[in-house]
Amino acid sequence: MEDAGADFGYRGEQLGLPEDGPGSIARPGRRLGALAVDWALCLLIAYGLITDGYDQATSNWALLVFFVMSALTVGTIGFTPGKRLFGLRVVHLDTGAASPLRPLLRSALLCVAVPALIWDRDGRGLHDRLARTVEVRI
Repeated sequence: MEDAGADFGYRGEQLGLPEDGPGSIARPGRRLGALAVDWALCLLIAYGLITDGYDQATSNWALLVFFVMSALTVGTIGFTPGKRLFGLRVVHLDTGAASPLRPLLRSALLCVAVPALIWDRDGRGLHDRLARTVEVRI
């Protein structure tokens, strides 16, 4: 489409975000890296504190730990440990701060996984669009 003369702009332009630097849309590599760190941390918690060994129950508990951690940390300070490590923050589109209810919806949809796999042209997953949040660089 761009070869035909369509100008889509940069990621986040329609949302009023800068093209790069602090406040710009988080790139997929950073987002996946943060998710991997968070998931590994939740697996470690489930394996070490809840289950006796690694089996299906460990993964189920890890998903529950991930949901609770994500909902609480994003709802209060705007980032999970993995997001902080990779320099990311979740913000509300209108107010800039994430209220406790939006991250709860976002975390529930993220645990289902399918909404996170459907992205728009700005790189926001369906879970972010429905919660009216965006993941930006710090």
